[in-house]
Amino acid sequence: MNRTTLSLITCTVALAAVTGFAAFDPPAAPGTDAAGSATERPVERTGLLCPAPSFSDIADTAYTSFTPVTQGAGSGGKAALESAAEKSPDGQGAKGGGKKDQSVLTPKPPGTPALGDTSGSDTPALIGTADGKYAPGWTVQETTRIAAGTGRGLQGVTCTPADTDFWFPGASTAKGRTDYVHLTNPDDGAAVVDIKLYGKSGAVKTTVADGITVPPHSSEPVLLSTLTDDEQTDLTVHVGVRSGRVGATVQAQDDAGGGDWLPAAADPAGSLVLPGIPKDATDVRLVAFTPGDDDADLKVRLASPDGSITPAGNETVHVKAGMTSAVDLGPVTRGEPGSLILTPTDKAVPVVAALRVVRGKGSSQETAYIPATAPVGRRATAADNSAKGTTLSLTAPTADATVKVTASAGSDGGSPATKTYTVKSGTSQDISAPTGGKGTYALTVVPVSGGPVYAARTLTDSSDGVSGFTIQTLPSDRGLVAVPRAEQDLSVLQR
Repeated sequence: MNRTTLSLITCTVALAAVTGFAAFDPPAAPGTDAAGSATERPVERTGLLCPAPSFSDIADTAYTSFTPVTQGAGSGGKAALESAAEKSPDGQGAKGGGKKDQSVLTPKPPGTPALGDTSGSDTPALIGTADGKYAPGWTVQETTRIAAGTGRGLQGVTCTPADTDFWFPGASTAKGRTDYVHLTNPDDGAAVVDIKLYGKSGAVKTTVADGITVPPHSSEPVLLSTLTDDEQTDLTVHVGVRSGRVGATVQAQDDAGGGDWLPAAADPAGSLVLPGIPKDATDVRLVAFTPGDDDADLKVRLASPDGSITPAGNETVHVKAGMTSAVDLGPVTRGEPGSLILTPTDKAVPVVAALRVVRGKGSSQETAYIPATAPVGRRATAADNSAKGTTLSLTAPTADATVKVTASAGSDGGSPATKTYTVKSGTSQDISAPTGGKGTYALTVVPVSGGPVYAARTLTDSSDGVSGFTIQTLPSDRGLVAVPRAEQDLSVLQR
């Protein structure tokens, strides 16, 4: 009996170590094992999915791949990004001829970023896999520059693992908006996906009665306005997978205000953090939704460099059950960087939320999105940074936190550089990241002590006469997996 139990535990440990998709960040302080019941090991395999970047013929897209150096990682392995067969928006055949096995870049060993680029409207979605030393914390950034037209400016997204459940507050079917849900299936079997829309009055009737099938190793862009005739300024999109798994991301584009990617928000929770609002934001709009049966009442606080403040006139927000609520916060940061913190006024009710952030005015407006995000956890990584165009925002909502930030060697050489920062409780700090490399570099953020830290990275670009920006949050890079200790499990079973 004990021998059988030991074999089962050994198999469980091996499976957890190999399956990077199972990585998680327990709430214990860095470097500890939760009550001695688990240890952490580098993942040995991971996967990432990058959506098709644009339908514009004048789009230029850069890809940056980076794996941070991870103690205990293996010495072998490989990583690759290959194209998925992608259908065109009208569903007529494969986009770009359905090209397969086309790699936009060759990832480099840990510690060094690798670059690749494409242009035009025929760039497909990408399916990435990494194992061995390339797997722990593997991060790929997709950044697209569009000179004119719908979605003009800078659009950026961090490629994500496949999953089965996604929430996107902040989408729209209003006139002038062109919002797509990109669904990418990395597996050998078809995935069946349901898309549900929720507006200001509740569930929106859609024209799709049954699930959407996403064939194996392919991607489907679904235009939201084809699912309903109801024009809604603020929508919450729920993507649920009946069978299989997919990567899902919303591309939100505005005829007048540019556009960006709207990544999935963090899982519904009673308290939320939305980090990294730029100091020069001219308009900020909060969109929130509660999927349960109870209304939610939330306190609204802005964490600034000097502490937390309550936005005048927007002290609280009421979110009706099953309905999307939106609040215009205006130029809420008023010249200082900030992060929004939402907490329950009384009873905690799970909520999802995102911010629509506008910089500039009139014809020079540009838009980006900040979803509520998980904390950094053990470590977070942001690829595709430049010496002049990168701003890193750190937020400590509940307690002082000490954080180590490392800039990698650059794509053109140089050495990594590290600095340590302390973020005071209830504040949000924009920091000048250390730089030691030349060219494009990656940032890794590692909490050292104190309370939880939330992070976001803003990229700004004014090349080719087009000013644009994009914001990516930095949850865990999934580099470590918690593995049960066999001797702990056996001691419990033998009692």
